[in-house]
Amino acid sequence: MNPERLRIVVLARAVAPWHGVGGLERHVADMTRHLVRRGVRVTLVTPPPAQQGEGEDAVALPGLDDALRDGRLETRFVPYVTFPFAGRRGTTILDRITAYPYFGRRAGRVAQRLVDEGRAQIVHGLGASALGYAQARARDRIGTVPFIFNPQGLEEFGGTDPSRARVKTLAYRPLRAAVRVCADAADRVIATDDVLAPVVQTHLAVEEDRLRVIPNAVDLDAIDALASATNARGSGATAKDNERAPHGGGDSALLLAVGRLEANKGFHVLIEALARLWVMPGAPACHLVLVGDGPRRSALQRQAQEAGLGGQVHFLGRLPDDDVHQWYSDATLFVHPTLYEGSSLVTLEAMAHRCAVVAT
Repeated sequence: MNPERLRIVVLARAVAPWHGVGGLERHVADMTRHLVRRGVRVTLVTPPPAQQGEGEDAVALPGLDDALRDGRLETRFVPYVTFPFAGRRGTTILDRITAYPYFGRRAGRVAQRLVDEGRAQIVHGLGASALGYAQARARDRIGTVPFIFNPQGLEEFGGTDPSRARVKTLAYRPLRAAVRVCADAADRVIATDDVLAPVVQTHLAVEEDRLRVIPNAVDLDAIDALASATNARGSGATAKDNERAPHGGGDSALLLAVGRLEANKGFHVLIEALARLWVMPGAPACHLVLVGDGPRRSALQRQAQEAGLGGQVHFLGRLPDDDVHQWYSDATLFVHPTLYEGSSLVTLEAMAHRCAVVAT
């Protein structure tokens, strides 16, 4: 089929930068941008932007403004209805088993209407965002339009952290059921990494002929543009040098880690490993910079202090994209100690900057 005649409906609970800058959010934004560049018409079904602006700013997406204006990209906003105390520490599981499936039912019904109106040739759903469409398809109401399902990392099935696996197995039961409904209804199910293929087959009972391995990717054009802008920004270099000063300067190796500060990312393991390394005779002088934020930040800071690494481990929090990519460019070594990962975008970004990588 000619890409310019193809219409795809993409269902996702989050897209960057509207709802954050995590792996899922960036994957959806990059995929949408590249589909539009190929001439595909995309309808993005997602929650309203977290920070509404005025006029066009309310629906601005980097690299997609023109597509929004001329109709190549359309949006259908479905409210993500959360409980009153959502967003507080420890409420993630409750959100994922209530608000997320409810959003998926409503978003899927929007996709169903678009299919009924002849406005979609493919439906592409990420996680439980496609629940309503999968339920309708299971009733044989709209079985003629292909349904592609990407369950992403399947963290709701326990991951590889034994201390959390049993808790997640029990608490995430409603979300796991929703994901299985989507997988059962799909024509093709995507695993984002070779290592995830057997995980998808085991947890979602997906037959081999329906499974396809399509790794997540990063936008090299966007990374090149960020790198060029950073290199050309004289004031940025000065600010960067000032920030590097307390991290040891040019004589100290710079270790970089980027990600959400949560247990499954393994940053506590990294700090423990560095504590052992830095007391060894002849250990090289080095500093660790952690870019990102999350519920484990205080605990990690306390761990670093107790290990005597308060002057070597630096927590920078969330940073703008151009600053993050400056750190990639300056790093001696990128370290990604994750305990469980579907497909690591930050590792790919580091590789795009030709930075040496140590990852689990």
